[in-house]
Amino acid sequence: MTGTVGIVLVSHSAQLAAGLRELLLQVGGGSLTIETAGGTDEGGIGTSYDLVRAAIEKADGGAGVLVLPDLGSSVLTTRAVLDDHPVPGAVIVDAPFVEGAMAAAVIAATGADLATAVAAAEEARDVRKL
Repeated sequence: MTGTVGIVLVSHSAQLAAGLRELLLQVGGGSLTIETAGGTDEGGIGTSYDLVRAAIEKADGGAGVLVLPDLGSSVLTTRAVLDDHPVPGAVIVDAPFVEGAMAAAVIAATGADLATAVAAAEEARDVRKL
């Protein structure tokens, strides 16, 4: 595998996904590939099968793809996409959306492998803020 782990942010809100992507790119620098699949095809709140599929394909640079959904139907949509169109090395991660994405991006930017980035995202669930 070559390159860095790709990250896909699947959210019910295009603005939420875009804002988080901007934050991650500032922290992770130019080496990261972060794609978003936010909202519906019409620009509303919800999730889009086609947007999720396209984002996963664009993020796949050969080192694996970490897919982080925000909640509910974004998980179901992502699972459906990967069931219908399997991508070797694409993993759905059960982690907090913001904290998990941040942890994954920081680790991925170091050149870490997919398993390490997934572990970092999942560990973010246990990090206390106060």
